[in-house]
Amino acid sequence: METLLLLVLILTEIGFCIFEFTRRDVKSEWSKRRLFVCGIEIFTYLLMIILPGIDFGFRFKCLFIILVLRIFISALNWLINRKNEKIKKRVTIILSAVLSLFIIVFSLIPAFIFTDYEGRPISGEHEVAYSSAILIDSSRIEEFENDGSYREVPVHFYYPADTDKIKENSLPLVIFSHGAFGYYQSNTSTYMQLASHGYVVISLDHPYHSFFTKDSSGKTITVNPQFIQNALYIGNSDLPDEEIYPETSKWMKLRIDDVSFVIDTIKKAVSQSPDETWFYDENDADKIRNILNMIDTEKIGLMGHSLGGATAVTVGRRDDIDAVIDLDGTMLGEEIDMKDGKVIYNDEPYRTPILNVLNEEHHLESIEAQKAGYTYINNVIMDNAEYGYTTYFEGSKHMNFTDLPLFSPMLAKNLDMGSIDPEVCIDQVNEIVVEFFDCFLKETGELNISEKY
Repeated sequence: METLLLLVLILTEIGFCIFEFTRRDVKSEWSKRRLFVCGIEIFTYLLMIILPGIDFGFRFKCLFIILVLRIFISALNWLINRKNEKIKKRVTIILSAVLSLFIIVFSLIPAFIFTDYEGRPISGEHEVAYSSAILIDSSRIEEFENDGSYREVPVHFYYPADTDKIKENSLPLVIFSHGAFGYYQSNTSTYMQLASHGYVVISLDHPYHSFFTKDSSGKTITVNPQFIQNALYIGNSDLPDEEIYPETSKWMKLRIDDVSFVIDTIKKAVSQSPDETWFYDENDADKIRNILNMIDTEKIGLMGHSLGGATAVTVGRRDDIDAVIDLDGTMLGEEIDMKDGKVIYNDEPYRTPILNVLNEEHHLESIEAQKAGYTYINNVIMDNAEYGYTTYFEGSKHMNFTDLPLFSPMLAKNLDMGSIDPEVCIDQVNEIVVEFFDCFLKETGELNISEKY
């Protein structure tokens, strides 16, 4: 429907331009008709609200603001020129039409990029609530700044809303790490599903690796351009290991330190109380305390997508981690050194239960690596896992393990989305995530992970 709306607005502007171009009217008449046309355009938008797919949501908010501003400016222009008898120049008529078309098209970009995605159905018994805080790591200086500030890690909580009915220290904790230039909401449907089944979920941002986030001063922190450039270059180039490893090891150290810091900070706050490490709105103090009171720090699971999955795997070697899920991440944190131009892999037994979820292409590559005798790090870890489970999704690609294909199919296709139905894929992923954590964090139910989905 956004295409129909755009077409109607474009035709209105072109028709007005042609009409005025042939009449050669004075400015007073032109400005009066300009006001009339702006009124028609905003009336058309309001009328089309009754159609499915068009509303006052964020996809059309910019257009609505533009239309309101245009009618206000047109009214002001008419008041100024209502006695102006000078002929309206043709060149200004054309320029006005071109500018109007550009503004309208630009304001409708969100309607074409995004959908009205409002999440997936949750199957647990709990309603889900949300809160957030920022954890300040005074042991680390922020390497992306030169002002000596400390590293800050935003944490976002998804948890059962009926906190008053939940026994103290009874809910397992799951911590999620997003992918390269992702952000904390990348897998919101997963967090919601877990929280509805009685988990406290923390999705953290990795500032400067995250698409955007905010620090404790309220400043918006966007992804570091050099990180984007390096990640894309490495991902699209056939570079030797000695060039790749120094860069990826820096990424992994930053992320591993972030997640480890969050785990340690949460455990300390649960056993004691939030200290100066914590930054949050004072109005949320009771809410944060209630969330912490629910957490059982003896039951901690980690998961993530892409680089976040790799982070979860390496941090998952800690003795206090009970289960790990890697959503289509190459386990770069398990590359521990370089020697004679070759990567040294961590071949120590992986004792934490781990679920390795792959897209179809990565699954086939892992099989080819085994056949060819090529060392692929995920194969190394899974072969050495005491409780290792691997599955893949037919027709899937990298972004199918996030909510992006549902929120913005256009962006997902450009980034790497497969032919599988995105709703079916993410719903199945969320189902096996709950099943896996139920088995190893709650010790309930039976684990029945299929070889493929």
